[in-house]
Amino acid sequence: MPSILYLFALTNLVIGTGAFVLAGILQPMAQDLGVSIAAAGQAMTAYALSSAFIAPLLLIATANWQRRSALLLALGLFAGGSVVSALCSSFGVLLLGRVLMGAGSMFTALVSGLVVALVAPAQRGKALSISFLGISLSYVTGVPLGTWMGFHYGWQSPIWLVVACAMVCGLALALMLPRSLSAGTASFAGAGAVARLAPVQRVWLRTMLYFTAIFCVFAYLGPMMLALNPLTPNQLSLTLMAFGLAGVAGTMLGGWAADRLGPLRSVRVHLTVFCSAIGLIPFTQGHYPLTLLCFMVWGVAGFGMMAPQQTRLAQLAPQQAPLLFSINSSLLYLGTAFGSIIGGAALPALGAAHLAWAGLPFALAALLTVWFDFARQRA
Repeated sequence: MPSILYLFALTNLVIGTGAFVLAGILQPMAQDLGVSIAAAGQAMTAYALSSAFIAPLLLIATANWQRRSALLLALGLFAGGSVVSALCSSFGVLLLGRVLMGAGSMFTALVSGLVVALVAPAQRGKALSISFLGISLSYVTGVPLGTWMGFHYGWQSPIWLVVACAMVCGLALALMLPRSLSAGTASFAGAGAVARLAPVQRVWLRTMLYFTAIFCVFAYLGPMMLALNPLTPNQLSLTLMAFGLAGVAGTMLGGWAADRLGPLRSVRVHLTVFCSAIGLIPFTQGHYPLTLLCFMVWGVAGFGMMAPQQTRLAQLAPQQAPLLFSINSSLLYLGTAFGSIIGGAALPALGAAHLAWAGLPFALAALLTVWFDFARQRA
């Protein structure tokens, strides 16, 4: 595998930490800014909507740029938004910073397109799982560490850590990326052609649905875990770390399964397990080992779908892979936004301990799209 993939994974670790660390520190952040926990969760929505609508436009606007310059622009926007978020004195300013960070998330789509161009088709699943490994590792290291820092040193402290790490990664990218690095281009003309392909549409719909299911829960993960079992800040951080380790295992397993079993079969298995896990979570209240087991199974299954989904898109239209990945990322973050909103709306009615059930219908709908794919293949 090209060594540059590991630099991409490291940078994705920083981006994943910055994007998701707020989930573990909603309580101190909400208290400091004078808003409710449900309202504070909409900081995730602001990031998600910006990633869904602004990042793809930036990807297309920079289609003729050198990939090195586009990647550095993306990371610069992400770091700048992190600074605004850390310095904010009001919730409105925090949302502005999150919008800038979301625009910089086009980095992940750019990297995915480069990965597909750098390796042979038979290695795409494994290569994509390596680049996505950074996102998974953010749950193992970044989010738990950020949660611990946020409770002990103020909720802004993990965001400042993200700023520092983003600057280091930017310097490494500037020094190590060759100017000749290139991949397929993205354009509106290509978007019209691929958007009419029903299998592509099903991949996009599936991405939006299962990320809606995930973020109905994950946007409020800290309060939910505390409602299921009384935990100290240190115990909460360790639980999040265990969840992240499961996500890392799932990411690598998903890449292996996509190459060996095919992306559709891999997605079907992971989605089935994922639906079972989130359906069982509320029944584990008061039984911490069972809660932890369900969350780890969820982590393996949820993260395991990322590489097969991307592999499926590259399989359907490899020449348009960067644009396909960008639109897929948009729907991923649209699902993130919907999940944050739906979870916030369901929180008062269901309570934090039963919030997983708000995501279950969307997970089942995502599984239904896989059934349609197999039905079309048989036909």
